[in-house]
Amino acid sequence: MAEEKKMNAAPAKAVTAVKKDDSKPGFFQRVGKWFREMKSELAKVVWPSRKQLINNTVVSLVVMLISALGIWGFDQIAGLLVQGLLRLKG
Repeated sequence: MAEEKKMNAAPAKAVTAVKKDDSKPGFFQRVGKWFREMKSELAKVVWPSRKQLINNTVVSLVVMLISALGIWGFDQIAGLLVQGLLRLKG
């Protein structure tokens, strides 16, 4: 009886896949798209005011100056310690 059911069953339909268009756009089309997207994203940017820009620049310069002085001071102290150790040895 199981064999009869197998024989009477309709064969599976062949499935035809729809081919996707995998072609890449040309180089200049991709470059143009990139520039359009970049322009769109830059339009969304909230640019700082002149006062904010000056304030942020001053803060950055002060932090860099303090950091440079800290590194310079550490280097001077470390150099003195190394020279002192070398004098003790010699």
